[in-house]
Amino acid sequence: MFKEILEEIVDGVDGGLAGLVMGYDGIPLDNYVASDREVEIDTVGMEFSQILQNIRTAAEMLEVGTASEVAVRAERLTMILRLLTDDYFVAIALGPEANVGKARFLVRTRAHKLAEALS
Repeated sequence: MFKEILEEIVDGVDGGLAGLVMGYDGIPLDNYVASDREVEIDTVGMEFSQILQNIRTAAEMLEVGTASEVAVRAERLTMILRLLTDDYFVAIALGPEANVGKARFLVRTRAHKLAEALS
């Protein structure tokens, strides 16, 4: 179930590279990599899982509410990370030319399906 939704998101965005559902412990549940791309999405997700956990903690300490989405833009990669539950998140990797707005929309509108599949 996860792979189909990840594929829908990644392939629905020009410049979509890969996606995964992962726990904050760094263990991936499932991933999808576009057929013409080479991305170590599990490794990228594992590294960003710790950052996402730190952001969640900082938001709680600052009493600004629960963090729900984080985007990190680098020279050759943009990562969109969205919290699904207290234990899991979805991460979508995009190339530099990707439509980040469309990717954020697709992640936001599909997140509930991923969260339901975790139940």
